[in-house]
Amino acid sequence: MEKKEALSIVKKQLTEHRYIHTLGVLETSLILANQYGADPVKAEIAAIFHDYAKFRPKDEMRQIVIREGLPGDLLLYSNEVLHAPVGAYLVKEECGIQDKEVLNAIYYHTTGNGNMTILEKVIFLADYIEPNRQFPGVDDVRNTAEKDINEACLMAVRNTIQFLMKQNQKIYPLTLETYNGLIEEVKKNK
Repeated sequence: MEKKEALSIVKKQLTEHRYIHTLGVLETSLILANQYGADPVKAEIAAIFHDYAKFRPKDEMRQIVIREGLPGDLLLYSNEVLHAPVGAYLVKEECGIQDKEVLNAIYYHTTGNGNMTILEKVIFLADYIEPNRQFPGVDDVRNTAEKDINEACLMAVRNTIQFLMKQNQKIYPLTLETYNGLIEEVKKNK
């Protein structure tokens, strides 16, 4: 699918603010993909479609989880967790994207997983550090991303876990697996 067509499809699904975020994720993912050796074409498509389901009705997303046999524990956590796996499903069904690596990068862009591929790390991190994001700690993660994608992903997931804890929110198990996997990866590469 061509970039222009993909952006046209996605723009219809998003608010203007979220579309601008998507453009920032696209730009950032291409920089990271080129720096760390991920396929830039796959990074482009995954970045464009990463928030495809963000504004779908919560009930629709919950029904898709049940109907399509997505992990049932998704329903036990914040609705923010739903849009990534549901988005991967909808991108495949509604947009015809069949590439498993692209779909996985969309699926895991919010929680990560314990053994992320380089493409999954690129989308996960690009979503976190894209230029329109402004929150405490993001500049430190951006600076680290210029030197070490694993360390930057670890910082991002650590910040996310700390934020959720301060908010008295439950932490999705894959997010904890992501943290543990990245700890091991960072240790291995030191």
